[in-house]
Order: sequence, then structure tokens, then C-alpha cells
Amino acid sequence: MTPKIRAWGDIEKGPKLQGYPGFKAGMTHGFVIDYRPTSTTSGQEIRVPITVVEVPPITVCGLRFYRESHEGLKTIGEVWAKKVDPLLKRRLPVPKSFDTEDMWKKIDLERVDEVRAIVHTHPEKVSGVPSKTPEIIEIRIGGGTIQERIDKGREILGKEFNYNSFAREGDMIDVSGITKGKGTQGHVKRWGVKILSHKNSKSRRNIGTTGVFIPGYIRPTVPQAGQTGFHQRTEYNKRILKVGNKGEEITPKGGFVDYGIVKNPYVLLHGSIPGPVKRTVIMRDPVRKVGVEVEEPKLTYISTESNQGV
Repeated sequence: MTPKIRAWGDIEKGPKLQGYPGFKAGMTHGFVIDYRPTSTTSGQEIRVPITVVEVPPITVCGLRFYRESHEGLKTIGEVWAKKVDPLLKRRLPVPKSFDTEDMWKKIDLERVDEVRAIVHTHPEKVSGVPSKTPEIIEIRIGGGTIQERIDKGREILGKEFNYNSFAREGDMIDVSGITKGKGTQGHVKRWGVKILSHKNSKSRRNIGTTGVFIPGYIRPTVPQAGQTGFHQRTEYNKRILKVGNKGEEITPKGGFVDYGIVKNPYVLLHGSIPGPVKRTVIMRDPVRKVGVEVEEPKLTYISTESNQGV
């Protein structure tokens, strides 16, 4: 249920990690001073929907190096930290002993074109997520030259990082997640097509035609029944409204529905993001950034009223 990032945007500052995983806790609302200069409510207090994402620290457990080829990126090798979290044994086999320095010697660093960090989450620190198995995610180290990225990888290998090392308040980010699964559904629910007349001889919740006779196959653009939901989707250019360390200050009375209390650092995003609560989402630097630069959004109020009558 963890999204896979297929594209990373180029950045000027750095080198730094270009992504960060988190756990969706739920939604609330608040009031913010409208920072859009061309808006009709510019400079006024407006009500906005807010998504709360819990972002506990992550650990860089390894590095992976790639080279460019005519077939795309090809792996050169990887390096793992001397000590890894024992909980990683839940996800993959961990050898009893390995030599990190020997791994570095086997890699031809002159052929490296891409450096990525292998990080894992700490769900055992999150009370709202039932699973204690870490998610392993590959995040690009971007910015600067290739040598600076390699040096940055040496520096962060085996260390723990917080959300502030990735982004700050006012930044725009992209958020990827796996949407809520709905199983196999019919034409009307899946595509929103019109329900046929009661005079139709076979079915009303169907489509009137599957297309032309030539070519002699049904085109993929024709609405049909099938898998609905549980797809990877990306929301582009979401504004970071606030980054905080005390989750209790934004947890509603009685906790978030189906999630509970936020106990770790958190980030507030303007608008909605894909997926249900408890699911892992990945935030990254924007690949097609739009919008105005904002130093720090002015949040005047965040609702902590209960959604379940507490």
C-alpha cells in the first residue's frame, strides 16, 4: 500500500533528500490569511480544508547508486549502514554481519549518475497505525553535483532525520498515495455513465454500445465494469500550512476518527490528499511547481472540535 515515486523534480538547493513518508491522520479545517495576490479575498481571513499527516522520524539504512543507459537507470551497487533497525527483519532478511567499507570499495563512483537513499519508517512510534512492520522507500538525493550527493549520502548513512530536513512551512509539495479500494464495480459507479431507459431490454446500469464494428475489438476508452479504487494517485502542488512537533495541539477531542491521537511531529496541508486514514503517503519536491512563493502562511485558527460528539 506504499506508493512508488517514478519521477523526481530537479532542485537548485541541496544536496538533500527530495521526499518524506508520512501517515494520513485525517482532516480538519481552519482559518488562514489568503496569501494569493490575485485572489478576490487576498489578505483576508478565509476558511480552508486541512489534511493532517503524522511524520515521525525516518532512518537512512542504505544508499543505492545508478548509471544512465539507453534503457534507463541501471543499478551499479548499494551500501548499507553498519547497524540497522532490528524491526527490518520483519520486512527483509538481514545478515548477521556485513562490511560497509567493503561495499564502498566495490562501487565505481566515477560511473554514478544518480544517488538515492534507502529509508525506512518507524510505524512502531505511531499509535494510530496497527502495523509495526517498517516500510522501505527509495528517495532521491538531489541538488548540487554528483560528488556532493555522494558525500551527502556518506554523511547521512545510518542517521535519523526529521521532516524539517525535507521541507518548511510555505513550500509546495506533491503527495502520492494509494486511493481507497472499492473492489469490482459496474459501469455507472465506475464511470458515471447515464442509467438507461426503463424500456431497455437487457440492463439499465450498462452502456448502450461498446463501440464501432471496425476495428474488431473493444477499445480501452469504452466504459466497462472493473477494478475501482486502490490505485496510485498524485496530488500536485499542495501548500504546507504548518509543521509542528506536538501532535496534541491539533488532535481533535476524542482523537481523529479511525486513527486516534497524533503523538509525533505533524504537517498540515492545504486541501485533501489520496487514500484513507492510516495509509502511508509520500511527499516529494514538486515536479511542475506553480503558485506564489510564501514565506510562512498565517494560520489564525485550527479546529479541534470532535467529529464524534466527544
